[in-house]
Amino acid sequence: MKRSNFKERFLTQMKQHKKSFILYLVLRVLVIITMILQLINGNYENVFFCFLTLILFIIPSVIEMKLSVKLPDTLEIIILLFIFSAEILGEIQNFYNIFTHWDTILHTLNGFLCAAIGFSMIDILNRTDKFHINLTPLFVAIVGFCFSMTIGVMWEFFEYGSDYLMKSDMQKDRLVTNVSSVYLNPDGLNTPIKIKDIDKTIIVSDETEYTIDGGYLDIGITDTMKDLTVNFIGAVIFCSIGYFYVKKRGEGGFAKNFLLEFVSK
Repeated sequence: MKRSNFKERFLTQMKQHKKSFILYLVLRVLVIITMILQLINGNYENVFFCFLTLILFIIPSVIEMKLSVKLPDTLEIIILLFIFSAEILGEIQNFYNIFTHWDTILHTLNGFLCAAIGFSMIDILNRTDKFHINLTPLFVAIVGFCFSMTIGVMWEFFEYGSDYLMKSDMQKDRLVTNVSSVYLNPDGLNTPIKIKDIDKTIIVSDETEYTIDGGYLDIGITDTMKDLTVNFIGAVIFCSIGYFYVKKRGEGGFAKNFLLEFVSK
């Protein structure tokens, strides 16, 4: 009985979201082809990213069916393209290195989208009769912002965990020319030693020596903080838009393209 209901709801979703479903099929085929090619080439880390992408693709549908909400086509299409751009184009096709601001754009968009989802969930409760609450637009915006930042932090945890456990490089290293560290203090004091205008870094591992021209390798710290900063910017942008949308209740169609709607069972 449950399987039958699941199938009916899935078919209903297909009819309601024709554009996003066609995009979903196209992207899924591309991911599967990529996975097969990576498997043939023995790139098992990339196979993992393909498998992760296939799982992430079904999350919008699962959210709709489990939470009884409807995702606007605009939001669902952007989410699918975002996942494909981050995992397949970014990681496997090396867009993160080919295009300087690829990672920045995606993390800004992530902050925007997650703020929209968090904002929507609280706004749905605000408009549902069985919940006797009436939250102010400012409170709804703050919750949406906090939800977005939490997702951003959790993603950075995932990147660090992947780098630490799987020896990947999701937290992309950056070159810096200035360092301030107490570790370099010869007396062991809590006074940082400042080094400016670093020209090169030399790394020695066993009998191998690596010379990095242009500065000091920061091991992903700058990348992580930059990601959280642009996530913050994306969250603030949407929550500001959402605040005025709720305050004037429905005026302005832009925000509506990203807000979930409750579907009665």
